[in-house]
Amino acid sequence: MPEDVAKLELPFNPPFDWPRLLRFFSGRATPGVEAVEDGAYRRAIDWGGDSGTLSVRLHPRKRCVVASIEGPVSGHADALAAPIAKMFDLHANPKKIGAELAADPWLAPLVEAVPGLRVPGAWSGFELVVRAIVGQQVSVKAATTIIGRLVQRAGERIDGHPHENTAWRFPTPAALAAVDLAQIGMPGKRVAALQGFAHAVATGDVPLDSSVVDTTSLRAALLALPGIGPWTVEYVAMRAWRDADAWPAWDLVLMQSICARDPSLVRPTQQRTRTDTWRPWRAYAAMHLWNEVADRAGAARGG
Repeated sequence: MPEDVAKLELPFNPPFDWPRLLRFFSGRATPGVEAVEDGAYRRAIDWGGDSGTLSVRLHPRKRCVVASIEGPVSGHADALAAPIAKMFDLHANPKKIGAELAADPWLAPLVEAVPGLRVPGAWSGFELVVRAIVGQQVSVKAATTIIGRLVQRAGERIDGHPHENTAWRFPTPAALAAVDLAQIGMPGKRVAALQGFAHAVATGDVPLDSSVVDTTSLRAALLALPGIGPWTVEYVAMRAWRDADAWPAWDLVLMQSICARDPSLVRPTQQRTRTDTWRPWRAYAAMHLWNEVADRAGAARGG
């Protein structure tokens, strides 16, 4: 193996629904930065001042995923094991989670159909919040298009990068805060919210990817910013902060899914008593409800 390639075998607790995890990432991949191709997830990464490419695929026989790290960043392979495991939800105990959720007659058939469903993580909390703000009140597809434009305007192309589809660095908070976003395809208020958030992260007011700040403080700091509401904060808590009990109550697909099962439960305030019975695994309940819609539509709806 060349010196600048490292491979990690990272185990998971079965069952593990790799195809649906990949489908979720594929539908939301940031153009130029990340891609799902040939049964693998791939992206450009930076760590400890070094850059390179991360590629993750399912091992054909063992109960593990194989992470290939190319370029100078491969020297940090041991440190990268934890964030990769977090992103692919490898430490979840699906049998325990499934057994508890299946006690609910609404969720039992969903858990039975997809017992290894995971909550997809995120490589970067900053990227995920940008995605969530851009995605407010637009489709997953439209949000992906706009994110691609943001990368072209404020990101950085990586010279000599071997993979064309991942040859860009996502914009830094400072770059995104400063770039001209006229004609980007978003309402002015949302542009202001996006750049206000980027500025808050760039100045350290919102230490989003810090490992020492507790999620209660981060939730409060995000909610205090203009244009960021409870849906965005809970979505980020689910995916970036790995809060297994996060619940984006105002998500339209979730609200509709619950109302379809009980028409008397229309608004999140009415639904809360019911959804609280899914604690402490509400993030997984959300994934099952989103996944049911995505399976039916054959598309990347939900989240």
